[in-house]
Amino acid sequence: MSTDPALTLAVTVLAAVCGVVGLLVVTLLRARRRDAQILELLATFGPVAERARSDPHVLLAWYPIAEAARRTFPDAFAAIDQNGTDRFPFGAAQLETAHARWTTDWLEWEQTHDAEYRLKSEAIEAELDRSAGTASQAARARLDTVEREKLERYQRRYEEYVRTSRALADLTGATSGTDANPRRAETTP
Repeated sequence: MSTDPALTLAVTVLAAVCGVVGLLVVTLLRARRRDAQILELLATFGPVAERARSDPHVLLAWYPIAEAARRTFPDAFAAIDQNGTDRFPFGAAQLETAHARWTTDWLEWEQTHDAEYRLKSEAIEAELDRSAGTASQAARARLDTVEREKLERYQRRYEEYVRTSRALADLTGATSGTDANPRRAETTP
């Protein structure tokens, strides 16, 4: 049995065309998948990055998720980072800004807190100056309660401030080095 050279050539050309078309389809599907990943990452982390600008707790909650996504989809994040000026979704500049904002908010709260309790204390002290006997004892008890409340509220808020500041500082230090994972950065010698 002899094979027709024209048939052999046609089958070879058909196989080559099928191979090229298959390669083009695979390339197109990969590009679409990467584009879909990029769009999903932007849809997921874009609003979070915006909320994190005003609330550092959002940043602290979402940062580990962003790092896990970064490890899972490195090509998609690389494509996003290529088009921006900072690391998406939380770059070093945003971390530093969040830390500075948190400190500013703390200082403003501290001033407001002091002023609020100063007014409360002054009002009770004025009442204390005008009163005598049991009214004086009641005013003294209210003044002690206000002072205790002031201290307890300050202590709670200060603990939150310190905890959040340390977490933000850890993240800021982690992104300034080569490793963006703060847990790994702490254990690296």
